[in-house]
Amino acid sequence: MERRVPKSVDEYIAAQPDAVRPKLEQVRTAIRKAVPEAVEGIGYRMPGYKLHGKAMLFFAGFKEHYSLFAASGTFFATLADELKGYEVRKGTVRFPLAKPVPVKLISRIAKLRATQIASTRPTR
Repeated sequence: MERRVPKSVDEYIAAQPDAVRPKLEQVRTAIRKAVPEAVEGIGYRMPGYKLHGKAMLFFAGFKEHYSLFAASGTFFATLADELKGYEVRKGTVRFPLAKPVPVKLISRIAKLRATQIASTRPTR
């Protein structure tokens, strides 16, 4: 049975288990506040943000954690010290559901990713 693709971030979050929903709302709020010009939508069946037409960040909820996907394979290496204690893979960081959402860290990740995207934009 194939899972349905959510039509909006609200729909995605509403379909998540009770334990995951508030965490995802906090992640969403942190990203939106950090980079208000980012365009919210669904990509790869999960909530995501684009900036200047480029993929910026995605997030998703799971049974024991939620993840932030930076849409860049090497991005999290620049935050190695701040990400100690979290499971980090190529372009993904996992946050355990049992711990509070690191809102400041997620905001910093969003801002740094936005800066990275802006630096690759051609100037006119």
